[in-house]
Amino acid sequence: MRIFKKPNKSAITGHFLAALLVVSTVAAMPRATLAEPSHGIAMYGEPALPADFTSLPYANPEAPKGGTIRLAESGSYDSLKPWVLRGSPAWPVFTMPGVLAETLMLRSLDEPFTLYGLLAESVETDPERSWVEFTLRPEAKFSDGSPVTVEDVMWSYETLGTQGHPRYRSAWTKVEKMEQTGPNKVRFTFNTEDRELALLMGMRPILKKAQWEGKDFSQSGMEVPIGSGPYVISAADPGRSLTFTRNPDWWGKDLAVNQGLHNFDSVIYDYYGDNNAMFESFKAGEIDVWRELDPARWASEFNFPRATSGEIVTSEIPNQRPSGIMGLVMNTRNPIFADWRVRQAMIEAFNWQFINTALSGGAETRITSYFANSDLAMTPGTPAEGRELDLLEPFAGELPPDTIEGYSLPEGSEQPTDRRAMRRGLKLLEEAGWTVQNGTLSDAGGRPFAFEILLNQSGAAMTSASEMREIAQIFSEALRQYGIQVTVTMLDSAQYVERTNNYEFDMTWYDRALSLSPGNEQMLYWGRAGVTEPGTRNWMGMDSPAAEAMIAEMLTAASPEDYRAAVHALDRILTAGRYVIPAGYSPISRLAHDSALKFPAEIPVYGDYPGFLPETWWREDGAN
Repeated sequence: MRIFKKPNKSAITGHFLAALLVVSTVAAMPRATLAEPSHGIAMYGEPALPADFTSLPYANPEAPKGGTIRLAESGSYDSLKPWVLRGSPAWPVFTMPGVLAETLMLRSLDEPFTLYGLLAESVETDPERSWVEFTLRPEAKFSDGSPVTVEDVMWSYETLGTQGHPRYRSAWTKVEKMEQTGPNKVRFTFNTEDRELALLMGMRPILKKAQWEGKDFSQSGMEVPIGSGPYVISAADPGRSLTFTRNPDWWGKDLAVNQGLHNFDSVIYDYYGDNNAMFESFKAGEIDVWRELDPARWASEFNFPRATSGEIVTSEIPNQRPSGIMGLVMNTRNPIFADWRVRQAMIEAFNWQFINTALSGGAETRITSYFANSDLAMTPGTPAEGRELDLLEPFAGELPPDTIEGYSLPEGSEQPTDRRAMRRGLKLLEEAGWTVQNGTLSDAGGRPFAFEILLNQSGAAMTSASEMREIAQIFSEALRQYGIQVTVTMLDSAQYVERTNNYEFDMTWYDRALSLSPGNEQMLYWGRAGVTEPGTRNWMGMDSPAAEAMIAEMLTAASPEDYRAAVHALDRILTAGRYVIPAGYSPISRLAHDSALKFPAEIPVYGDYPGFLPETWWREDGAN
């Protein structure tokens, strides 16, 4: 039996609330008992699909194989290792789960709390979820033909947990012991009560130990990773393209969990430095799919020749996932944004109603909380009650105003300036010690209120660079009425990533998707360790014991009701914290694509989300 026991056990528990974890996560939910090895694991009850299922419900097992799909990315990359903090990684390697580096289990896009075996043929855990054991499929192989072994699994977990991106470290601090319990078995025993860990242990990329051993894994690099997934990287040209080619000898092509997925022979990502150039390439037929983020352009600009001829069709993909948070985030590490009254003044000056009308014809829905569009959202403007109130009351003295009583965003005005909101904002600024002196907002010492809005010239996941720039300019004009000096700076992707990883900004665009199963990753987003530790998602620099307590409640909740109450309470803390000036969201994705490209009729609850495009799509004509 091979055993890896974590050193410095006494330090682990103390690090619990400061720990960080991977973005991909599954929520802590009520107790579930697995008396014996199973084909899948759910946070409560049983997986929806039986052991003899033949395909995932949102996949088309009859989909033809073949052809090429050409997709587009903005910016560039200088690393093929998205599992470390350094470098500007090629994100398709990370955002297409299981395509290159597979995991032990596969997350279902239709069951937020369920995983099914991928590299692992079975999973077993105790009723308390104090340990979890996986049995590897003996037929699992890397693309070079070598077997995927327990040794590779253990090396991957230890290396990611100690040298990888901060998102991997929290789970590693909660592992008391990792041991090989059989020829194809690996068991993780935990030192912390956290019911999500049994699932999270199934979601790490498994890398080939022999490829990386003896090297500094924490460094970025262009060495092509050897994975066990359906594709290999056949060409990598930073700044231009990245090509994935199907591995004809892929070991997992006959697994039920893979039926109807990974249908293209080649998946090519072309890189562009400018969104307009990217759109023109799509119109010319050089790109197969365009994800339109601007509802106004969606309504008016898809009448070019290839669209009117039928070569291009449009599809709207619905989803039932939370809105997440998107807008301008204020860095409270900068003293000017440390006061909630100043942050509320910024929100008052941001006239969403006018911005929405001017940029999208009023088509977008404003984000009212971090989990809007789902039953995980708190109800804006209403007081906390029941279990939600019980959780918040011990922290009442330290919470921002209206957290418990009910917080909601200002309504805004159809006019460019919402004068009532601006008056409210100016009063808050004066209460915080800022007054207008000779036309400039200044503090008591005469220091002017001035800051920089930092933007990525390649845009964000759900917002184009041009839209961000227009929003920032409208907002800057409004702030000049306060006497505030604003500079808008556009950076290339590499510079932007470097500065935001190290929190070197005053205000920037913040785009954070949130799942239907929030859990450990919330500590990466909002935990106090992110105030100083680089590379977390806590860009606002929040330090809230109340938020950390709500996350802890989520991880140990005994029932779905208790879990939702904890998420609602966290949502209240985040929203009333006034860290982000929310913009809008859409409950649909707008995709224009080559008419030969198809996707299944049954859309998963997550909709157009990592794991959907290109994984579930196929080319009907089989052409390149």
